[in-house]
Amino acid sequence: MGKDVIIACDFSSAEKTFEFLDKFTGKKPFVKIGMELYYAEGPAIVKEIKARGHKIFLDLKLHDIPNTVKKSMAVLSNLGVDICNLHAGGTIRMMEAALEGLTRPDGSRPLLIAVTQLTSTDQESMENDLLIKAPIDEVVMHYAENAKKAGLDGVVCSPLEAGKVHDRCGNEFITVTPGVRFADGDIGDQKRVMTPEQAKLIGSDYIVVGRPITAAEDPVAAYERCVREFVD
Repeated sequence: MGKDVIIACDFSSAEKTFEFLDKFTGKKPFVKIGMELYYAEGPAIVKEIKARGHKIFLDLKLHDIPNTVKKSMAVLSNLGVDICNLHAGGTIRMMEAALEGLTRPDGSRPLLIAVTQLTSTDQESMENDLLIKAPIDEVVMHYAENAKKAGLDGVVCSPLEAGKVHDRCGNEFITVTPGVRFADGDIGDQKRVMTPEQAKLIGSDYIVVGRPITAAEDPVAAYERCVREFVD
């Protein structure tokens, strides 16, 4: 399994998305389609981006009763995406149901990963808002272990936790890490962040990068910088 940079295509329309993707005339980057774009354009945007030759991480973070998640994952599996996700907080049973729904009749399926704690969450907000008093590292590791027990392929976590997840769950258990910013960039609303080079050293398998690429004056150059710092 190789490392890769995933661009978060957090746009509000197909027009803006394709205006951005059309800038990439060479290598087709791995892209993340999140709630904003999916809710605006529906499954058609996924199919069109896939047809253009991009790998896709469909970031919808499902969290519901097991049967609903199972049926929803069966629908998403038919879109041909490469990675899907859900919230680990939905319990092991929900994650097992999701995996069952995602698996196609021939046994193939996208990778399935679980969100541990969002990178906008810190210890204070976790304790005050969620009434979870354990240290955030412990919470993330517990959720990661639950995801592995359920048979998932990995987790979404802060790059600060990626190395610890591998220590606890093994090197084949993948870590997809948002909260990555260039050393000379703005961290925005993220609380737990790291540079691409640091994320590489600490053990992230995939980094998800949004505004440092999408809002850059030269997005292709920013993407290539990310690849150099994280992959090469």
